[in-house]
Amino acid sequence: MIKSSPLLSNKNFLYATEFFSGMSIMAVELGAARLLAPYFSSSQIVWTIIIGTIMISLALGNVWGGRRADSDADPAKLYRRLIFAALWIGAIPVLGKYLILALAGVLIVAVDTNLLIWAAFLSCAVIFVPPLFVLGTVTPSLVKYATDSLEHNGRVVGNLNAFNTIGSIIGTFLPTFVTIPTVGTAITFLIFSGVLLLIGVIYFVSIGARKIFCAGAVIIFVTCAILGNSSNFAFWQKNLLYEGESIYNYLQVRENPRQIIFSTNVLFGVQSIKVKDGGLTGFYYDYALAAPLLTDGKKILVLGMGTGTFAEQCRKYFPAAQITGVEIDEKITALARKYFALPDDAEVVTYDGRAFLQSDANRYDVILVDAFQDISPPFQMSSLEFFTLVRDHLVDGGILVVNMNMRGGLNDCLTDTIGKVLPAVRTIDAKNVTNRVLFASRDEKIFDELRARAEKLSDDDFSRLMISVAENWREPTLGDEILTDDRAPVELLSMRALDALIQQHLRYYKEIYRRDGLDGVLNSF
Repeated sequence: MIKSSPLLSNKNFLYATEFFSGMSIMAVELGAARLLAPYFSSSQIVWTIIIGTIMISLALGNVWGGRRADSDADPAKLYRRLIFAALWIGAIPVLGKYLILALAGVLIVAVDTNLLIWAAFLSCAVIFVPPLFVLGTVTPSLVKYATDSLEHNGRVVGNLNAFNTIGSIIGTFLPTFVTIPTVGTAITFLIFSGVLLLIGVIYFVSIGARKIFCAGAVIIFVTCAILGNSSNFAFWQKNLLYEGESIYNYLQVRENPRQIIFSTNVLFGVQSIKVKDGGLTGFYYDYALAAPLLTDGKKILVLGMGTGTFAEQCRKYFPAAQITGVEIDEKITALARKYFALPDDAEVVTYDGRAFLQSDANRYDVILVDAFQDISPPFQMSSLEFFTLVRDHLVDGGILVVNMNMRGGLNDCLTDTIGKVLPAVRTIDAKNVTNRVLFASRDEKIFDELRARAEKLSDDDFSRLMISVAENWREPTLGDEILTDDRAPVELLSMRALDALIQQHLRYYKEIYRRDGLDGVLNSF
């Protein structure tokens, strides 16, 4: 027998249900991006997977929910499903990261290409399809319960859609600008889980039913809140100095006996590094010092300051240099000052690199472009139009330096694009890492001076490195793969390059697994 709730008599509770359901859908979608980003990046590819998977879930939920509402018009079943969705969302901070790593581990063995794409899709499907399928059943069910007669059917449906839309708008802005930056992704999931749970519990309290069910749901939610209230994505790491989030990035600072390392990804990548003894880092930043050496390092601009590794190296080896850093994420700058000893007098402008150039009238001897959004450079800082803007901010004889993160098709496109603007180009692959450093200038002859200048350096390590750069950099053959503001598929090219790199590293362990099984892999470490 269907029990009637006084809450449903004037439809306000149904509209509230629609409102908070729409809000939670968008909040979960944004939370999904933040949960997956530290493992798979927040590229357009990952966003496409998230949006596509969620839209399919909602569509299937709409179809199934409508049929269920027609066959059994009991509101209690909808609110029971709502509590299920709430508990699933509340469990994501507790179990989500383990599921991601487990699924990625399975795919490492099972998939030979597009590992990250498949891992992101499977993780999104397993973690987010069930609750969003349930939330997709809300609207057709509420239409059934809220419609008294065909005379007012259009008005009721319009009101429900309006409340859903308004809730979705708030659910878009609230996590992005309030909850995720202030309390993190985990608590964001718990907040919206709690809202949905409260809606369901209020309904059952109003009809005096399912008391044990509601009490059990509350206990499960409280357990999830206790166990999952922190966004410790890299839960296996024991040497973390900091782990957190900003409006733009996942942020991690870790330490080993020799270095302090900053990363915006859990599984791979080093964005900045500080060597405790103050020497060369062993990374691409050292190679980039050839540019200020050739130009006497007078005025230097760093687009993508990070925690200031290159700026610190420039201050050490070229103490008279005037250095300006541009970093879009102010939390990274705060971490730089706290953990990486970035001096308070070091100038850091919180701005997008391209937007900064458009508003800046200065010209520079060296411009380093080292801006990345996870695994790829921002498309707007990879195009012909952008590098033309960079060229216009270089003095005569100035040098552009670009960190190219992974060797592959994207690097060839970037080289061709830069060569169209600055025809004198040299590249060198950094040892023991996957970075390639590109130098470009208007003047071909400027590169001929590097060895002579390197031999005059008083620091032996620095001198040897610069001589090695002079001996090993090469003049690339330029092609016609030009990136523009209209066409710059940097994320797809980066994903392919990273996939190839991962497969290269995994090939050895896959062969052991095929021959000796899991025990063989474990014994190989």
